[in-house]
Amino acid sequence: MSHEPPVPLARARVSSPIGPLAGFAHGGALCALSFVDGRYDPLVFLRQRFGPVQLTEDDPLDLEAHFRDYFGGALEALDELRVDTGGTPFQRRVWEVLRTIPAGRTLSYLEVARRVGAPEAVRAVGAANGANPVAIVVPCHRVIGADGSLTGYGGGLERKRWLLAHEKAPVCAPSRARQARLFE
Repeated sequence: MSHEPPVPLARARVSSPIGPLAGFAHGGALCALSFVDGRYDPLVFLRQRFGPVQLTEDDPLDLEAHFRDYFGGALEALDELRVDTGGTPFQRRVWEVLRTIPAGRTLSYLEVARRVGAPEAVRAVGAANGANPVAIVVPCHRVIGADGSLTGYGGGLERKRWLLAHEKAPVCAPSRARQARLFE
């Protein structure tokens, strides 16, 4: 029986105005980033992807500096980070499109579906968006409803609202009909 050696992953903790983040790097690329208090445990995803992992407390990508710059107003500071998201081919196509959305802009799920060449796959785009393992850097927070309203975000809608306001992205209030459905 052969045992694979654990995959080395560097874990960096990053402070932010919207809560602490944990980033995980492998092979010079960011492979997971999440809010420490979020609903998603990145180690579950990383162990499914890599098998056994060995964590080191290290910041080889200098995430702390990139995020300090981003939160300080240099919104392009995260664009140069290399990512290795794993995922299915469709998910990777969605996540690649997300990285092309500039700070200060948003796209609807339908627009993302069109850009990945699958305009009928709006729900699949939503699922891929929700499965994004690299929060903020792969900017799933820049995807909004067709009516311009905020929709789900793994870090919580208040964080999504904060990130979009920080990036000065236009966001509409939900329509009255949508608000009524939210409170039914």
